[in-house]
Amino acid sequence: MTDGTPLELGKRQRQIYEAVLKIGQGSVSDILAELESPPSYSAVRAMLGILVDKGYLKIREEGRKYVYHASLSKQKTQKTALRRMLDTFFGGSPTAAVAALLELESHGISETEAKKLRQLINEAKRPESGS
Repeated sequence: MTDGTPLELGKRQRQIYEAVLKIGQGSVSDILAELESPPSYSAVRAMLGILVDKGYLKIREEGRKYVYHASLSKQKTQKTALRRMLDTFFGGSPTAAVAALLELESHGISETEAKKLRQLINEAKRPESGS
């Protein structure tokens, strides 16, 4: 399995990978149906093969067709990509990333969203080291 993230894929490969994540698993035709302005069937099939070779997808045979699915769960993929993004753009700081997200919200966040964030923060707190 690759240690990379979908962020490292080219645009079309990432679109195909995200389509597989969206549907969970599927044949070339299933995946093709999820793509906006899709390339040809054979181009999608070739890119799926590349994603299998890179370790992003796994493949299994079902009757006369091949079914593709992600090597990692969507949650694991999201966490890996987010960790890479935190390290790359925010110096590994979740606080800096959340601050940037909140700045994107031009109208602020709702009280419900703020309450949920406070709950998540309280659950994530770790004891301060006394050194």
